[in-house]
Amino acid sequence: MKTTVIITSFKEPKTIGKAIESMLNQKTKRHYDILVSAPDEETLNVARKYAKKNKKIKIFKDPGKGKMFALNLLFKKIKSDILILTDGDVYVNDKAVEEILKLFENSQIGCITGRPVPRENRSTKYGYWANFLFNAAHNIREKAFANKSFIECSGYLFAFRANKEITIPLDTAEDAVIPYYFWEKKYKIGYADKALVYVKNVTNWKDWVKQKVRTSKAHETLDKYVDTKKTPRVKSFWTEAKGFLNLYVYANNIKEFYWNNLLIIARLYMWLVVFYKSRFEKIKKVDNWERVDSTK
Repeated sequence: MKTTVIITSFKEPKTIGKAIESMLNQKTKRHYDILVSAPDEETLNVARKYAKKNKKIKIFKDPGKGKMFALNLLFKKIKSDILILTDGDVYVNDKAVEEILKLFENSQIGCITGRPVPRENRSTKYGYWANFLFNAAHNIREKAFANKSFIECSGYLFAFRANKEITIPLDTAEDAVIPYYFWEKKYKIGYADKALVYVKNVTNWKDWVKQKVRTSKAHETLDKYVDTKKTPRVKSFWTEAKGFLNLYVYANNIKEFYWNNLLIIARLYMWLVVFYKSRFEKIKKVDNWERVDSTK
């Protein structure tokens, strides 16, 4: 299987090097190329230094019209069997490529997600929130994979069988819509739980709201492109509300119980903002390059 790893990035010269290095240091005998896509010269200049030393690294200067716009261009250009997508501000473990490609040996699997892991511990409020939410997502994916149910992928690390027919609508997210594309074509969605991707999360309220609202808003438009009645969205207010009881099992002390209450209020506020923006502001396009500074 010819494989290309696409690392999309925007103004991340401090982190893109580690993202590239983690992909170069894979413990696998399988062949794969690495393509770094970014609109800014700061990031591309760092990537070019790696490309000079390693021929498997290619550079693509995207037009700066957004991540989905750039990916749509790349999907038409790249001649590979498998595409692995990740970001320039995260890095993976040395088993990631092997674990993903091993699952693709099953011809019934069309799309696979890796497992995001927070770099923070539980000692701070935002670190605790990240650990709970990532752990909850892991449990959902693990159970769904075992039951051969639909799995929502993570944009931090996921992969799929290349198909030039795939075009990502600019008002949604690639990790939201692509799994549906394969699911509706009767493929299964895989979960490579040992393919880890390490994520630095936000450290302040402003960035937390910006990041969560942007992600959730991109999922609100899914029903324009896929049958969400037949296969309900995993990321929604109602499915999330059902999982909040698990917060009180997850907490280990009084401080974490207190943070649980704050998280419930924070997520409720986030969904109210998403509802308002989706219903009243009528923003049609969400594809844009936007930094969340505290994650860098």
